[in-house]
Order: sequence, then structure tokens, then C-alpha cells
Amino acid sequence: MDLVSPQSNPNNFPTPILASNFVANSTLTPTSTTTATLPAPSTPSRYENQKRRDWNTFCQYLRNHRPPLSLSMCSGAHVLEFLRYLDQFGKTKVHNQTCPFFGLPNPPAPCPCPLRQAWGSLDALIGRLRAAYEEHGGRPEGNPFGARAVRIFLREVRDFQSKARGVSYEKKRKRPKQKVAPPLAPPLQPAAFADATATSK
Repeated sequence: MDLVSPQSNPNNFPTPILASNFVANSTLTPTSTTTATLPAPSTPSRYENQKRRDWNTFCQYLRNHRPPLSLSMCSGAHVLEFLRYLDQFGKTKVHNQTCPFFGLPNPPAPCPCPLRQAWGSLDALIGRLRAAYEEHGGRPEGNPFGARAVRIFLREVRDFQSKARGVSYEKKRKRPKQKVAPPLAPPLQPAAFADATATSK
């Protein structure tokens, strides 16, 4: 819906008479003039900007779908179609099992294997879209981005890309910090102990 600016809006009436009379009849001195301080608009974070772009891209995909899909009719199967559609824009080399470089993290030569969306990018994308869906009024129990089929798909992509690229996606566990015991006082030497007993008598 196009917003009409106040200058061009024919329904934008002037200030009410009562308010204008109050302003006209009130005498303001320079010392009584007050300036209203408006709060500075908060700048959206990088995450919020990316989430908004992802949501707009998905909604555009639904509109271009044949037949067009409404958000209420979207299911986990449509989310999988969207993820496979994004593969054509991927930049990550994923080797086929027949490729001689399958499992090598740094292949020594180029190969004709396709470029795909990296698993980490897809996983983060689904997380943002899952949050955006609920922010736009979707019910959590009906969230298509949290469907079981989507979780299985992401797990399969992670496992295959890990083998094909020779990289590990396992999270490294942080080792618990060992508590360092305070140093113990050195034992009292015999000579010092004899001197101490002699002085105490």
C-alpha cells in the first residue's frame, strides 16, 4: 500500500481550531521555550537485516511458484524445494563420489563437480526464516521451517558435504578450566624451628 505524504494528502486537515487558538493566545518567552528530544532510531543489527532479506526472498519465491503459493499453504516440502532452488547460486565445491578429489579438503586441480550452498549457510538460513515466520504471525507448531523433513535434509547435507570436502562439522567441545590450587607454604626447616623454639622460651 502506497503511503501518501502529508503535503499531498487531500484529507490532511489543518490543526484543529482549539489547538491553534491555544498556541496563538499563549505567550512564550525565550526562557520558557522547550525543545522536545526525540529518541534516536535504533539501527537494525546485521542479523535483522539479513533475516529481512531472506524473508523477502522466500516470499518472492512463493509468488513466482507455479502455481503461486500462499504462506498459509507452505509446507516442509516447499521449504525443501526452496533450498534446492538456492543450490544454483552456491559457491562451495562439493565433490561427487566418483571424483578423484572426493574427501580432499584442498584438491590439487580443478574438477567439474558442481557448486552448492554450504551446509553452514543453509543451516543459518533456516534458523533466520524459522524466526521470521513466527514474527509474521505464524504458529510455532505449524512452522514449515522446523518440519522434520527439513531437519533430516540438513543433517544429510551436513554429512555428505563433510565426507565430500574432507572437513568436519563437529563442534569442538570446550575443555573445562582446571582450578589451580593456591601454592602451599614451604615446610618449616629444622634449624628455623629450633631458633623459633629457643626464642619462645
